[in-house]
Amino acid sequence: MFVAPRHLAGTTAVGDPGLEPLLALGWELRRDDLANVYVTAPDRKVRLGYLPEGEDDGLWRINAYNDSFGPPTWGVCFNDSSPTEFVTAFTTALARAYEDGPDAYLARPDALSDEHEPFQVVHPLLRQGWEFDRPRRDVFAIRSPDKLACLEFTTGGLDPEAELTSRTARWQLWAGKSIDRPAWYATASTDTPVALLVAVTECVSDPAPLPRWREATFSYVKGLARLTPIVPPRPPAPTPLDVRRAVASRRQAALPASSVPRWSTTSRPALPGPRR
Repeated sequence: MFVAPRHLAGTTAVGDPGLEPLLALGWELRRDDLANVYVTAPDRKVRLGYLPEGEDDGLWRINAYNDSFGPPTWGVCFNDSSPTEFVTAFTTALARAYEDGPDAYLARPDALSDEHEPFQVVHPLLRQGWEFDRPRRDVFAIRSPDKLACLEFTTGGLDPEAELTSRTARWQLWAGKSIDRPAWYATASTDTPVALLVAVTECVSDPAPLPRWREATFSYVKGLARLTPIVPPRPPAPTPLDVRRAVASRRQAALPASSVPRWSTTSRPALPGPRR
């Protein structure tokens, strides 16, 4: 079935779509003994972990490094229930940024434009009717019309390590009835490139529904989401050539059997001609 709005859809439980944009650029892929997957950029400055057997529910972790041996410059996490399409939107934008060079995926945002960055990220959501909110001190938020999804932006100073290892990050996108027990969530630390975040909010706000198995939808979705059955595609309309072939076939089938010459090994041999 199709689920709309798409923030009410859960994960597809398939990681390949999120990995493909980076693997298409030749990024290195390796696995550990627990079936966790690690993808690394050729310059070793960006690393992605797909961690079904990780220590917590952070299924997708993407970090970027100015110094390969130093702490991450920025980090993003999608938990194990996040819609896979949102992860794919992020990794697709990351692949484009990587092709554009370090200034696109490593450089800190321009201090002169910092005050405009939050608006760039939330603008796709505003176009779809999401509304501003102030849920807590030092937190600005924008909520979906059904109040079941929220993007939060925290102001002030934050602990860099906590941003990478907990939900106390500069950006937090979540869906559900409560932030304490969200159906799914994603976080992004300070200095995460704005273009990568915009790619996610554009995907979240896209009005097109997402295909899901009915059994895989969240229980709270019933009665709240628009669930539309997936109808098999209709067969294509016959072309004029198809019609002519069908008519010719029917005419051929209607001919009497005697009108069609048949030859076999049991046919009567030809009579000998007159002697000379």
